[in-house]
Amino acid sequence: MNISFKQSQEVVVLMDTTYWGRNFGVMLFKDALSKENLLKYYVKYETNALYMQGILELKEKGYTILGIVCDGRKGLPKSFGAIPVQMCQFHQSAIIRRYLTKKPKLKAAQELILVVDMMKKTDKVSFVGALQNWFNSWEDFLNERTVNPNTKKSFYTHKRLRSAYRSLKTNLSWLFTWYEHKELNIPNTTNAIDGHFADLKNKLRNHNGLSIKRKKKFIDEFLKA
Repeated sequence: MNISFKQSQEVVVLMDTTYWGRNFGVMLFKDALSKENLLKYYVKYETNALYMQGILELKEKGYTILGIVCDGRKGLPKSFGAIPVQMCQFHQSAIIRRYLTKKPKLKAAQELILVVDMMKKTDKVSFVGALQNWFNSWEDFLNERTVNPNTKKSFYTHKRLRSAYRSLKTNLSWLFTWYEHKELNIPNTTNAIDGHFADLKNKLRNHNGLSIKRKKKFIDEFLKA
């Protein structure tokens, strides 16, 4: 099921999905410029194909999509052709903290967290320079290997640190789209839509026990408002 909302012309699309339980979620497409909700799908699973379908549907309805802000789902940022795509910097920071924890013990990890914290305060050139400096300092540490005494095979000693760094390098092309296209007023996060979801969930907590049908009706009215 999907419901579209009031149409406008040029939009910067924020898109994200939130869930109630494992099999009931809402995928929302919101305009960052007008703050209007443009389209939603009730979903069981969040997929790149559904996000692409939503963007196509908005185009078919006559919207001119100036930019997109999304999370870091694998393959998603490069799925929209020539449309400028910003990966949410908040989501990127959360990915790094999942790898390293909020209070890592390794000095290399602590310093990488400091670099990540720069992201929302600086431009791309400065961030890339800081990340490269970090890598230059810790390259040998990243490449350390440990030998399994039973199999005699070696593996990278600091796998989670390597994964965190690789995530930043992989997503770097989409972390500063907002800066490279300032004229489009693209936000650097999906915070506006995430806040919307938080408000919706808080209100639904006061209506525990609603059937899926009634829950959908409540969500419909909330998002139209």
